Amino acid sequence: MSAPAKVITGIRTVSVPVTDQDQALRFYTGTLGFTVLRDAPIPTGRWIELAPGTDDVIVTLDHTTTDVTRGPIMIRFTTDDASAAHTALTAAGVDTDDLLTWPGVPPMFSFRDPDGNTFSITET
Repeated sequence: MSAPAKVITGIRTVSVPVTDQDQALRFYTGTLGFTVLRDAPIPTGRWIELAPGTDDVIVTLDHTTTDVTRGPIMIRFTTDDASAAHTALTAAGVDTDDLLTWPGVPPMFSFRDPDGNTFSITET
């Protein structure tokens, strides 16, 4: 049996389900500091692409409606200083969990956006 052809070659975007694209855009750009790459109208709302950093991953704010269902989402973002990121997001009123500092493991913490999507930030 030969190896299958490479069908998937990478990840272009990660979609985050949001109910209010304007509120989500303010949170992701204003509170988290993401950069807007694209914001264009589509039949179900807007196609919003954001860059969380300087790598090649794009985050989309995918408008949800009552007929769209999804499971929980978990993305691990990175930071140079988890303690400083935790302090800044907590001070900004973001729903954050405790900063975890386990021996031999990078510091990390979880937080939630206004729609209740849970994410993690891990120190590089």
